[in-house]
Amino acid sequence: MNKKTLSLWLVFILTLSLMVGCSPAAEEPAGEEPGDAPAEEVFLSVATGGTGGTYYPLGGAIAKIFNENIAGVTANAQSTGASAENVNLVAQGEAELAFVQNDVTYYAWTGTETFDGQEPITNIRGMAMLYPEVIQVIATADSGITSIEDLAGMKVAVGAPGSGTEVNARQILEEYGMTYDDLGKADYLSFNEAADQLKNKQVDAAFVTGALPTSAVTEVTQTADIVVVAMDAGRIATLAEKYPFYTEVSIPGDTYNGMSGDVTSAAVMAMLIVPEDLSEDLVYNMTKSMFEQRQVIIDTHARGNDIKLETALAGMPIDLHAGAQKYYDEQGIE
Repeated sequence: MNKKTLSLWLVFILTLSLMVGCSPAAEEPAGEEPGDAPAEEVFLSVATGGTGGTYYPLGGAIAKIFNENIAGVTANAQSTGASAENVNLVAQGEAELAFVQNDVTYYAWTGTETFDGQEPITNIRGMAMLYPEVIQVIATADSGITSIEDLAGMKVAVGAPGSGTEVNARQILEEYGMTYDDLGKADYLSFNEAADQLKNKQVDAAFVTGALPTSAVTEVTQTADIVVVAMDAGRIATLAEKYPFYTEVSIPGDTYNGMSGDVTSAAVMAMLIVPEDLSEDLVYNMTKSMFEQRQVIIDTHARGNDIKLETALAGMPIDLHAGAQKYYDEQGIE
């Protein structure tokens, strides 16, 4: 080989080695393993209710669980007008998880009651049943109200417009042969607004549907004397014949300051819904992490004790999301 040919070969080999050394695949970025891909970031809006109710703190606890246990997820609890609004938020893609009363979920699914005249909302799916929501009728002690019949002619807060509480108030009054026209005035107020007006004696009584104890009611008892009005067990039974979501419960006498004993009332159930098209893997992980990290919820609110895997499907009024179904199947829950 002459010197000219040797020189050309040397130049070729040097050029080739430089090209290989500068190749992007020659070195993995620091701190990453070959083949790793960053997790896709997912934002989850958790629709709850008013800050004075139970949905809001529980929603915050569940968002915390998701943030700490599901890679790539950023979840935030949002205060809303509760059940009816939450169904629409999920259906319209503005929330990925929502607390709703099971009766309101059914009304949306069938286009009845609160959703009468609308197309049934069927792009929502169930994720879990949670705990009983008690319909509490709270009256000021000096109003003289001791029964549902005594609400006639009184100023009564019946719940936020379109809320589950408002539906409950209307149906219960109907069972007693009354309408809003029989009241002195029906005020459409949220939990917090109703609590403020009870304290200031601007209303005589309020319907509050929520877990026990409801913080807005507890707050009222700090500065005002109240009466928790009992419902007749027979009327609750006939109410349940018309609306199968209702059940009879007992409000323990130590729930709120000033109670003199247990009080009979009606209840529905709280549940979680998600959009039909939310990722199956994501809903599976949401369901799994919520039940496996349930202590976080219990530490936030006593109602966390009622959120149990064995009752997660009891009373489910709509189709279950495939991701939740996968988790329950693994756990043997039917």
